[in-house]
Amino acid sequence: RYEFVDIPVSALLRSGLLHTMPSRAKFNHQPHARVLLVDSHRAGLRARCMVLAEEGHDPTGVSSPEEALQLLAAEKFGVIVTEYKLTGITAADFIARLREVAPGTPVILLSGYVDALGLSERSTGADAVLMKSASEPNQLTHTVSRMLRMKAAVARARKPAASDRVAPRKTIRPTGTGA
Repeated sequence: RYEFVDIPVSALLRSGLLHTMPSRAKFNHQPHARVLLVDSHRAGLRARCMVLAEEGHDPTGVSSPEEALQLLAAEKFGVIVTEYKLTGITAADFIARLREVAPGTPVILLSGYVDALGLSERSTGADAVLMKSASEPNQLTHTVSRMLRMKAAVARARKPAASDRVAPRKTIRPTGTGA
């Protein structure tokens, strides 16, 4: 037989009977960044922002493509996550606009209709397409981290190493000898 006793969590922590696990973000040595999320469903937007914040990212959620484009005109983000069903614009058109406003920023597309509509990176222009499901939080955090690592690798590859830099050539011009 079990008896339930109303004991404050703080008392359990002090007693050593209850231990808290530190946030995984503290042990995750992957790059963290500002993430822009676009979704008209406020509950889903809030939940995804919380999941990404728990991983150490700095999420910003907006409910319309127009808000996202205005925000991107003024601020930079490491990754953009957008819902497929948008008001006033198709996801493919929105992603094309994102590419103009925020070139080089990875875009992740979320949809509950990935299989039914045959959505893919090629058909949508997104860098990754994820199916909404019970495993979405893990897939989302994994994909955001993967996109950030890829973005960092591309940036490192574009930046020449110190040993690869060529010193500028000096032009030697003959001087007159007065002859």
